[in-house]
Amino acid sequence: MNVLAPPKARLSVEVVHDLVCPWCYLGVRRLMRTMRRRPDLLFTLVWRPFLLNPDMPRVGMARADYVIRKFGGEERARRLYGSITEIGRTEGVLFRFDRIRRTPSSVDAHRLVIFAARFGRADEVVEALFSAHFTDGRDIGDPAVLIAVAVACGLDSDLARHFLGSDQDIDTIHAENLRAHRLGINGVPCFVIGGRHAIAGAQEPEVIERLLDVAAVEAMDA
Repeated sequence: MNVLAPPKARLSVEVVHDLVCPWCYLGVRRLMRTMRRRPDLLFTLVWRPFLLNPDMPRVGMARADYVIRKFGGEERARRLYGSITEIGRTEGVLFRFDRIRRTPSSVDAHRLVIFAARFGRADEVVEALFSAHFTDGRDIGDPAVLIAVAVACGLDSDLARHFLGSDQDIDTIHAENLRAHRLGINGVPCFVIGGRHAIAGAQEPEVIERLLDVAAVEAMDA
């Protein structure tokens, strides 16, 4: 141990997100980029689920129907997705909205993140789920897709299949979603740093970093 090195502040970062939210994918990428810029800090990531479509059937729905319901029509959706795609390129995210045929319920994908966290694999699974949905156009509400993601991230296929085939943690997802709303979080992504400071939206690293500085000072003084 280097006794001359200054102690590092440890910060918890709660990531309130939905795995079918493109802004969450961008926000998480920017958060990760910010964290890499701060080797002077130690981070503990906590993934907290949010449901943008709480009434979505568990089997999901056809993308065309979802676009009409959500945006009122294809043209408005195309403009929005076009701007998100441009921003994504700057973050190394390849959005391929044209490949998405179904909009899934994200309940089971969130459950898989909870499952992965028990084996220290949540960060990898979140990234893999975002990529599967937004780049590959895969249905992350499909158990077969979820099991494939789990295996690709080093998780046991039989354990993942058994977990996803049960009702375990379904109530947890809905309770976490309700908790977020009670805390005043009505949109995602939202990052809660040090349990006290919240910042909403896919913010630039410089904005996130300022909040990290404030939280780090408080953590060192505690």
